Amino acid sequence: MNPMLDAGMRKRWRIRSPDGQPPPALVDAFARQIGVQALTARLLLLRDIESAPEADRFRRPKLTHLHDPASLPGVDHAAKRLKRAVEQGERIVIYGDYDVDGITATAILWHTLRLAGAEVSTYVPHRLNEGYGLNEQALRQLATGSRPVVVTVDCGITATGPARVARQLGLDLIITDHHAFDPADLPEAYALVHPRLVRGTHAYPFADLCGAGVAFKLAWQFATVHCGSQRVTAPFRELLMDLLSLVALGTVADVAPLVDENRTVTVFGLERLKHTRFHGLNALIDAARLRHEKIDAYHVGFALGPRLNACGRMGHAEQAVHLLTTAGPEDAERIVKLLSAENDRRRAIERSVFADAKQMVLDSGQDRPESRAIVLAKPGWHRGVLGIVASRLVEAFSRPVVLMTEEQGWCHGSARSVEQVPLDAALGACANLVDRFGGHAIAAGLVVKTERLAEFHDALVRYANEHLSPEELIPVLKVDAEVALGDCTLECFEQIGQLAPFGRGNPTPQLLLRDITLDQPAQRIGQAGQHLSLTLRQNGSIWRA
Repeated sequence: MNPMLDAGMRKRWRIRSPDGQPPPALVDAFARQIGVQALTARLLLLRDIESAPEADRFRRPKLTHLHDPASLPGVDHAAKRLKRAVEQGERIVIYGDYDVDGITATAILWHTLRLAGAEVSTYVPHRLNEGYGLNEQALRQLATGSRPVVVTVDCGITATGPARVARQLGLDLIITDHHAFDPADLPEAYALVHPRLVRGTHAYPFADLCGAGVAFKLAWQFATVHCGSQRVTAPFRELLMDLLSLVALGTVADVAPLVDENRTVTVFGLERLKHTRFHGLNALIDAARLRHEKIDAYHVGFALGPRLNACGRMGHAEQAVHLLTTAGPEDAERIVKLLSAENDRRRAIERSVFADAKQMVLDSGQDRPESRAIVLAKPGWHRGVLGIVASRLVEAFSRPVVLMTEEQGWCHGSARSVEQVPLDAALGACANLVDRFGGHAIAAGLVVKTERLAEFHDALVRYANEHLSPEELIPVLKVDAEVALGDCTLECFEQIGQLAPFGRGNPTPQLLLRDITLDQPAQRIGQAGQHLSLTLRQNGSIWRA
């Protein structure tokens, strides 16, 4: 339970083991086959890893496991257009997004094109003034003077109107994205690069790349086209390896499933983070005091990612893009101080909005079983923190949450959800009441007219009530296995550590120990008393913890 929830919001938990628990005989046989302890074998089986080759691939990922970038629909056409732009001295503009995924995707393409000698610049829309995604006004601004090639990253797959404007303006538009789209309503662009697109009978083997992952695939394919060989030159090879750290940041921060390619790039990207050549990343690591830590997905999600996100949430992300592209050591240090201050401001605003929204939920009765979705809007709420607050409310109330700020007859905001109510489907069912929306199953952005807010609320609640049972409103604590204290050996936890990085698609293992008592009072230890020393008893055995 989130420690920031007060006692009045605490609920009982439903403890649930994953479906299809493997029988002990199968677990023991698999453990012997791959040479691990039974608990590790059980965790692998629960992740649908059922053979020795699969287990070895999961525990020891290799870069050779990455899929050929040329198999990504649209990527070769896009790479060849960028090669021609470099050769002919055309301007290239990378049009990004203001979150970590969009910022890192922008930086990945920028570094790659710069190494090729391209004249390249970046454009990131202002969250509050322009909103998410490709917009017509920005395209008209970019089209002044010589016509650039415009490459979107982490956005654009639903921008049918702006794509038409780009064509009218004479802009070659390359769209790279990973968000949900309507196959019957794709934008007209020079190239569409998306892991879920199907060209004829061809589909990319892994559909869950994030925006940074798609940008990395384009960067890789561009390098092979530019170098004229699958074996790229040493400078490009070294750069692509360095760019893995940016892909890892984007993948973890965007809560992409940490399986298949995402797992591989995250493992190698996290390893390279502290050895990066990028001044901005080094300054970010130092500001988060991670120089002497083994950086894992947790640090990305709660230390590095929030700092990068801060200026995009609170204003304009151009400083974060500058940090990861053009900034030198001194400039990087200055920007990171700015980002840290913005992150502190973001946290203060977030706490205020959360307290306000939580009280509104309780006052309006939207915490009751008959209202299995929450929709709130209020003037003055900062748009940049609504997604974070919505996530915390989902954790608190176990149902979809839409939070919006109301201004001049319009409600702009963010939605977060539970697995039983995917947002792309839920908002699609209410599409006649929503001006526009876009996103994933668990996160989305949307705009609703104020006059239609009540009607939208009712429609979303009806949809949620049909797809979410009252029992499912009770938070679930998913337990991988029930173990005894004697099972918790150092060797076992070292083996479990090989399953990291943990996140969506590969959750941190949850182990249940029953009938544990404190043999003596717990004691605070450490210089600041930040650690806890325990002596635990189970069935007559005593263990230090």
